[in-house]
Amino acid sequence: MEKFLSTLPYDQLWTWALGFCKNLILAIVVYFIGRWLIKWIIKLITKMMERSKVDSTLYSFLSSIANVVLWFLLIIVIISILGIETSSFIALFASAGVAIGMAMSGTLQNFAAGVMILLFRPYKVGDFIEAQGYAGVVKEIQIFNTIIRTGDAQIIIIPNGLLSNGTMKNSSKELYRRVDLEFQFEYGASYTEVQNAIMSILQSHPQVIQGPVKDSNIVAAPWIGLLKLGDSGVTVVTRSWCKGEDYWNVYFNLNETVYQMLKERGFMFPFNRVDVNILNNK
Repeated sequence: MEKFLSTLPYDQLWTWALGFCKNLILAIVVYFIGRWLIKWIIKLITKMMERSKVDSTLYSFLSSIANVVLWFLLIIVIISILGIETSSFIALFASAGVAIGMAMSGTLQNFAAGVMILLFRPYKVGDFIEAQGYAGVVKEIQIFNTIIRTGDAQIIIIPNGLLSNGTMKNSSKELYRRVDLEFQFEYGASYTEVQNAIMSILQSHPQVIQGPVKDSNIVAAPWIGLLKLGDSGVTVVTRSWCKGEDYWNVYFNLNETVYQMLKERGFMFPFNRVDVNILNNK
């Protein structure tokens, strides 16, 4: 640079210095204005995400990414104002981005899936889900992983990419759940008596919904039907509805109550039986 400046005539040197000072002043002005704009944009993004009830983990992470991108663009603009060639810087950052992306392809996939989960909310913290062979309550949704707690208090960490691309069952998505139960009794028993006895239990249970619910097309009154005629007994099926948080209590309580009732009324439960006939050939 000194050798280059020494070869310039005085008038050209003065012109270059004057132009550089103007560009420097302009770059400083652009820097302060850009810094103010970046802060304003980040605050605007944060407020918009908070109003749309986006998960705090997501909007803090996206705000950080937006902050980095905006500062990068501001630096490129300032370098360009100072007359420095920017194509080499852009090419360098692009090459670095490609290399990092290839090295972290799995991590980036989990990140993208985490963003989609936090935006579209197929499940949320507190939901009971079944996925990847595990079932439990969602304890935390992170950018790269989802943490669930199983019924036996085990913590399972599942990458978001697997949850996004695989099949998942969310039992907490709907307000109501249907309780399906099957009961068997021996041939010869009166189906009508069994049906009336079980229906009386369903209709008297405080947590079983007794009729259609307004604004719901699926919730109905308790129902009983004859499911099949088996090898050793008759199977009936019951379908009743309850609130999602009452599901397991209703499930186990109905099983216990129906069993006690059928036993007290003398209904026999079938079991597999093998008859052996011994032939005397003498």
